[in-house]
Amino acid sequence: MAEKIFNKIDKIKPVFDMVSLVLLQICKVFLVATIIVTSMMVLGRFVPFFPGFHWSEEIILTLMSYMALLSSALALRRGAHIRMVILDKYIPKKLVNISDIICDLGVLFVSYILITAGWTYAITIGGRGSYVALPWLSLIVRYFPICLGGFFMFIFGLEVLYNHTKAFFIKEVDEKSVDDAIVEKILKREGEIK
Repeated sequence: MAEKIFNKIDKIKPVFDMVSLVLLQICKVFLVATIIVTSMMVLGRFVPFFPGFHWSEEIILTLMSYMALLSSALALRRGAHIRMVILDKYIPKKLVNISDIICDLGVLFVSYILITAGWTYAITIGGRGSYVALPWLSLIVRYFPICLGGFFMFIFGLEVLYNHTKAFFIKEVDEKSVDDAIVEKILKREGEIK
């Protein structure tokens, strides 16, 4: 019975894969943009004939905020975030799975706080000001990644919680670490493993 339910839910996994792929591409674009703007800023400071861009530092900080929070959501999905696994070898797998589920619930709670507090912060503080070097650009753009990153952490946190819950009920998933299976599946889709 449980296996049929999990099989039906598994059909939406390609949606998570697509969202993850899109976020990864966005982070790559932000990284390239950060490198370009940083290079322009350095050239403007040290090359006399190259024009300086007074807005570059603020844009770099904004791009890095987006990259940090979106990539942390990706790391959550891949299981690449910081976690303690030293005792996992010595305690029963069911207990490890229960602790994973408890941690997943904690991640969902924290991501909910990021969404709500981040949105409030972006609208209140961000809505009152603008960039110093770019007065036409509202500070909402600077503070919005908090709630955006929290949203994607919540979405991917639901997927990770689902995978750990599935591993708790279906025996064949227990043979391999759920996190390792998720990472391997993503890496295969990205072409890193053949």
